[in-house]
Amino acid sequence: MEVKATAKTLRIQPRKARLVLDLIRGKDVEEAAAILKFLPNKGGYLVGKVLHSAVANAVNNNDLDESKLYVKACWVDEGITLKRFMPRAKGSASAIHKRTSHITVVVAEKE
Repeated sequence: MEVKATAKTLRIQPRKARLVLDLIRGKDVEEAAAILKFLPNKGGYLVGKVLHSAVANAVNNNDLDESKLYVKACWVDEGITLKRFMPRAKGSASAIHKRTSHITVVVAEKE
C-alpha cells in the first residue's frame, strides 16, 4: 500500500526542489526527516512539510506502521509562473519569472 501527499504552488523553483528530493528518495522516513531537518535551504523545510503530511496520511487514514515506512517516490512538477517586470535603462523593462512547484511525496510500507 502506498500513500501520497502533494503540496501545490509552493514558491520554490522546481530545479532547486529536485536537488532536495534526490537526497531522500528511497530512504526510511526517519532518516529522510533527519536529512531535511538539517538542510540549510528553503527546499528542506518545504519538502519536510510534505513528507510529514504523507506520513500522517499513511498512519491516520490507512493504519500503516510509521516505523516501517520509507519514501517510495518523490517528484516535482512545475506550477504556475508569476510574471513580473523590472524597469531597465532607457524606459525599457525586463521580465522576471517567479516559478512555483507542485511537490509530491509517496511513502510505502516495507515488507
